Amino acid sequence: MTYVSRVRPRWTDMDVYGHINHAKMVTLLEEARIPLLFDKAVEAGLEQLPKGIVVVRLEVAYKLPIVVSGQELRVAIDLTELKASTFTLAYRVHGGPGEADPVAVTAETVLAPYDTVALRPRRLSPAESEFLKQGFADA
Repeated sequence: MTYVSRVRPRWTDMDVYGHINHAKMVTLLEEARIPLLFDKAVEAGLEQLPKGIVVVRLEVAYKLPIVVSGQELRVAIDLTELKASTFTLAYRVHGGPGEADPVAVTAETVLAPYDTVALRPRRLSPAESEFLKQGFADA
């Protein structure tokens, strides 16, 4: 299933050409996943997951420019792989708030939980793995 988030680009997200800047797009992807991986994780009693998640790999492909116009963007996120110590999210960023708006950006992030005390990546707990499966199944 797909988790849908909405993000609103800011005027400062534009580059000199009037399009959303690459670095700002990466930030918008992060903002799109925060409600699930942080807010809902805490609600589910998973205190460790939101304390540390690091990006292992990031890939972004631009299909259409997105101009900041004051409207929200629809970001559809799918869990495409779940391993013992990493999980992969695939994103489809629509050029507007609706599902019918064209997909302007696709992206993929490989994320790993991070132990902020030991300062190293760690394995997902069984509860965290189940939370991720359910978080996308219930979307």
